[in-house]
Amino acid sequence: MGLLRKAALVASITTSLTIFILTAPGTHAQGAVVQGPAVHHYHLPVQSLAASLQEVALASGVSVGVASGLVADHRAPALEGDFTPQAALVALLAGSGLHARQLGNGLVIEADEVRGGSSARPGEGDPAILVTGSRIRGAPVASPVITLDQSAMREAGATSLGDVMRDLPQSFGGGQNPGIGINVPTASGTNVGGASTINLRGLGSDATLTLLNGHRLAYNGTRQGIDLSALPFGIIDRVEVVADGASALYGSDAVAGVANILLKRDYQGLETSANIGASTDGGNFRQQYGAVAGRKWASGGFVAAYEYASNTNIMSNSRAYAVSRPGVIIFPAMRHHAAALSGHQSLTDTLTLEVDALFNKRWSLGGYATNNAGDWSLSHADTRSTSRSGAIAPSLKWDLPHGWRLSLAGVYGTETVTLYNGIFTGANLTSSASGCYCNTGSSVELAGDGRLFTLPAGPAKLAMGGGYRYNSLQLFRAAGSASNIDASQDSFYAYGEVSLPLIAPQQGVRGIDRLNLSGAVRYERYPGVASVATPKLGIIYAPFEDMTIKGSWGRSFRAPTLFQQYSAQSVILYPVTSLGGTGYPSGSTAMLLTGGNPSLRPERAETWTASLEYRPHQLPGLHLQLGYFSTIYKDRIVTPITYTAQSLTNPLYASLVSLSPGSAAASAASGNPLLFTNLTGAAFDPARVVAIVNGTSLNAGRQTIHGIDMLADYRTRLGKDGGQLTMLGNIAYLSSSQQLLPGAVGAALAGTLFNPPHWRGRGSISWSSGAITLNATTSYIGGVEDTRFNPRVKISGMVTQDMTARYAFGPKSGILRGTTLSLSVQNLFDSHPATIATTAYYDTAYDSTNYSPVGRYIGMGVTRAW
Repeated sequence: MGLLRKAALVASITTSLTIFILTAPGTHAQGAVVQGPAVHHYHLPVQSLAASLQEVALASGVSVGVASGLVADHRAPALEGDFTPQAALVALLAGSGLHARQLGNGLVIEADEVRGGSSARPGEGDPAILVTGSRIRGAPVASPVITLDQSAMREAGATSLGDVMRDLPQSFGGGQNPGIGINVPTASGTNVGGASTINLRGLGSDATLTLLNGHRLAYNGTRQGIDLSALPFGIIDRVEVVADGASALYGSDAVAGVANILLKRDYQGLETSANIGASTDGGNFRQQYGAVAGRKWASGGFVAAYEYASNTNIMSNSRAYAVSRPGVIIFPAMRHHAAALSGHQSLTDTLTLEVDALFNKRWSLGGYATNNAGDWSLSHADTRSTSRSGAIAPSLKWDLPHGWRLSLAGVYGTETVTLYNGIFTGANLTSSASGCYCNTGSSVELAGDGRLFTLPAGPAKLAMGGGYRYNSLQLFRAAGSASNIDASQDSFYAYGEVSLPLIAPQQGVRGIDRLNLSGAVRYERYPGVASVATPKLGIIYAPFEDMTIKGSWGRSFRAPTLFQQYSAQSVILYPVTSLGGTGYPSGSTAMLLTGGNPSLRPERAETWTASLEYRPHQLPGLHLQLGYFSTIYKDRIVTPITYTAQSLTNPLYASLVSLSPGSAAASAASGNPLLFTNLTGAAFDPARVVAIVNGTSLNAGRQTIHGIDMLADYRTRLGKDGGQLTMLGNIAYLSSSQQLLPGAVGAALAGTLFNPPHWRGRGSISWSSGAITLNATTSYIGGVEDTRFNPRVKISGMVTQDMTARYAFGPKSGILRGTTLSLSVQNLFDSHPATIATTAYYDTAYDSTNYSPVGRYIGMGVTRAW
């Protein structure tokens, strides 16, 4: 396997270096340049649509015709960036009920009702666009796709992709994310190094596949998530989220779905930004400074970005709901440098080189006072981390005859989190420990897609490919430590996907406007673990132009993480009462086994979705979507003991407990003395051990997840000079339960402490007119139940309101031309989490997986396009 790993690395480095050689001035013939539509930079304020159309025509030299009076009552939104004439008109006409049509060498503006066929839908009809959820360019996707673009994020006051994804109702704040408390069960969340990851449906950061421009990246920490904060916020164009199983297309980890982060392309110019703000309850002083620069030329272009950001910590003492455990840092102090680059260059008429690269370095500091008074000057423990990540992803794309494209792509990335834990008495360091979570990932893939044959409804298309992936984890705690890990995993895969348009609008079939079938299958082999084949089927049916019904069924899988397999098994000796035991003789003890399991099997899931989309032509700009999903997740890898204090009392754990173990206790303790911990305060006596509890990772019986997504999007203009109104809504309902072992009684997950709530929702209304944009957003996170007690304790949810105002100076504003000022207030009424019961001085006194401690946050920003 070493030869293959080296080949993947060499392919990545070789193709990335090619960009410097072949794109240097004079290295390729002028005749080899592909001449596409001219791209121009536009800086248009909110104004009449007629004025914006005239400026596009003047800047591009393309004739733009419009019928008299057709645009008289319309206003155009602000337009900033680099666009072809067609793309500029699409942006200006969005939600207006108008569209642009090619006519000879020019463009003509028409009302939507005169257009033949079905209305344009995202990702459909353009043979050059690859939408997340399919490996075929221009193919419609049978799974619902949620798109979050840069402008909408900024209008809502966001400056961090991690915050954006945690606000998404389909996502969950558990898994690997900053601010996760120590009292959160490992299965629900943790914080190693301050990384932000996506956790769709609460199935785990390791069950959500995160891509960058379609590429995999190196994992972060131990949970196989991808760190969102590694990217400068300004370079992000949009994020496409498919909350549906997609292993048939993308392989392991895509059980809950896929999130594809797409970077800006063909950016021209320079934009700088600065943001500053703080929480009114104290702490969380944030600064963010960034720059995005790009250049476009006839045969290629690039965009590069840099960002520096920092925030101070939030102490429990400053929050009334958390002060019961004073001296705890409930949100860590962090700072980071992030840089990213994306470029493309035509090497010949048919061959294009593309490269994406990123680098990030982040520092994080958390900790807690080690006394009930919460006094750091007496004693405290802190955790310092330094994270470094980097990746390079070059690819070659070769356009072949008959619409086919062949691509060769390579990725090499690293993610290193170095931890340092110190325990202090006063100012004196009394003990310390350090370690490193070092991940490496590389891959190489050869893929192609294009037309198979032509059906009456359109071309049948095929995508196929294969490749090799390599991941490694080195977990280093101390020289010679028995808990160190040095493990790696290879995988080989091949896939195929087909898209068949059976009926199209031009055929005039009664009761069927469009009908499309799709299918995919992927085979993946993990030497020494398993081989898995995962299929997926999809159908898109439109009974008439305004309505689309979609359905999908598929199987997905997730290979066990290297940490889950090879984490060292340890033995902890407790007083039996600490594990919930009662009625035993004084001095009785119990053992808890923890750690990895090299015999773990891949997790397997079966998912189906159904959705209904409605775009009424009577009300242009309105898009409604209702979706249902169901997932049966088998062989789920879990750490079975959620709450240690219930080990001997919870009937769910009965099959994991060995009573009266006798000599087995002595064997377990002597197996590796370096990993034996005695917490009883007395000498170890095997005769006093009354129980052994197996808390090592195992394949659980099954999880059942189902729910409903409701989304609404409405964009319209409020008459003459009334501005543009945009209303967005997203409501998600989730129900999930877990059967720990075959035959065991199922237990609820969703709606319980440290798991996703049943209901989440987010709605916004945005109005723009002239230079002003105003946005109001309301978010709801439902309540949960604390199942640690009988009877259960209800924990109330949170409702927050955010307000954002932006003012963009126009082209006649002198030195302020191109400047945008913003003011945002998040959580306007200072809503806060409910307090939960705690048992230790380091516990976070609220559900830190669901509710934010930030409170009311006031931020200001300035952006300048140069």
